[in-house]
Amino acid sequence: MDRIVAKKRWTKKTIGMLAGAVLFGVLLIYVYRMSLTKVYAADADKLIISKVQFGNFEDIVLLNASVVPLTSVIVSSPEGGTVAEIFTENGASVIKGTPLLRIANPNALSGYTSSETSITEQINQLRKVRLDLEQNQRVMTQEMMVIENNLRTASRKYRIDSTLLAKKVITKEEFNDSKQDYDYNLGRRKIMEVAVKQENQSRVMQLQQIDISVKRMNESLETIRQNIENMTIKAPVSGMLSSYDPVIGKSYSVNEMLGKIDVLQGYKLQAGVDEYYINRVKEGQSANCEFNGKNYRLKVSKVIPEVTAGQFQVELVFEGKSPEELRRGLSLQVKLTLSANSKSLLVPQGQFFQSTGGSWVFVIIDGKAQKRNIKTGRKNYQYYEVLEGLQKGEEVITSTYEQFKDYEVVEIKK
Repeated sequence: MDRIVAKKRWTKKTIGMLAGAVLFGVLLIYVYRMSLTKVYAADADKLIISKVQFGNFEDIVLLNASVVPLTSVIVSSPEGGTVAEIFTENGASVIKGTPLLRIANPNALSGYTSSETSITEQINQLRKVRLDLEQNQRVMTQEMMVIENNLRTASRKYRIDSTLLAKKVITKEEFNDSKQDYDYNLGRRKIMEVAVKQENQSRVMQLQQIDISVKRMNESLETIRQNIENMTIKAPVSGMLSSYDPVIGKSYSVNEMLGKIDVLQGYKLQAGVDEYYINRVKEGQSANCEFNGKNYRLKVSKVIPEVTAGQFQVELVFEGKSPEELRRGLSLQVKLTLSANSKSLLVPQGQFFQSTGGSWVFVIIDGKAQKRNIKTGRKNYQYYEVLEGLQKGEEVITSTYEQFKDYEVVEIKK
């Protein structure tokens, strides 16, 4: 008698097909994930791998400073023109008043000469007016003397005739003649006194105005003569001439710099600082440098905040005695201290920062480097300060990321 045999649900064939489907699905998922994760293969010998450290962060910046004199005085041309004569050379030691060169400017010289002649003529005219006023005073003084003399004579005759009339020695008409002559000279003196007073007042005012005008004209003459003399450029101070390269026939405009005179009273250092530090560098901060095997302390004396080509300028002066062997133009490496040392996580400086700005790095895990966001703080000449995202002992790539900055993973080939 036949019996119904139940059909097996999980046959070897079914299990094999199911396993194959699962494996295929896993493979598809892996391929999909690999398509999403961009991987770059890099040779280990072409990478710089650095370890994250925990230690003292020296908040300093290295500067390449140049030695310059403490004081330099600019030599400029107060008159425009062309170089006619050169009396000294660059690098020469000069004393105040030493002629350096002569500027020729025929048009300016002609104008000065014409103005000088005109002013001289005006001064001579004012002097003539002064002489006329003095002559007029002498004439009026002489006239006053004549009137006074006539009045005395008439007064004396009037007194005598008054006595003679009382004694009836002379007639009334003779007395009247004497009195009339006396009254006339007395009135004439009063008129002359008023005229002399007015003339004196007017003369004093005119003489004051003449004196003021002559003084101003003499000052103008002095200025003109000084301008003519300024065509010969002289050293304004004693020192060493530098940045001085005139050539016969070369033209200079008014107040154009001709050179400098370094006053030999000591030296300071001048350095360019990366604009990254512009808010952290201040006057009074300490610095130090080494010269001929000795360490010297300095301080920031001036900060010039104008940024040119990514840098601003600072000036530093020595605290105490400066090295005797310093000379203009020498270069020294200076360590400028921005703040006190502190304990921090540190990553060595490298070219990776140009690509990431310190916002992420490639961290090495099991032979592969993966992107990780971090936060950096200060930097010095050796390290970046790490505030977040890394731990002590981890390794990161610190060489350039230019070849693989757009990848998520870097596979490091030994």
